Amino acid sequence: MTDDDKPTKPGFWQIVLSTMGAAFGVQSSKTHERDFKQGSIYPYIAAGIIFTVLFVIVVATVVSTVLSESGV
Repeated sequence: MTDDDKPTKPGFWQIVLSTMGAAFGVQSSKTHERDFKQGSIYPYIAAGIIFTVLFVIVVATVVSTVLSESGV
């Protein structure tokens, strides 16, 4: 394995973009391959949990706002 073949640890924004891409189903095969060669799944699990919690909070807030504005 040469230095060019070694998997590099993805940065914060790469993990965020990979998580969002996976959540919406638009991740490229190149990104998908990079994520699986990286080695550690824990940053992706943490990012997925954080994304899911934030998504649920945003949806609940939007629904609550719409319902309160409609007088229900």
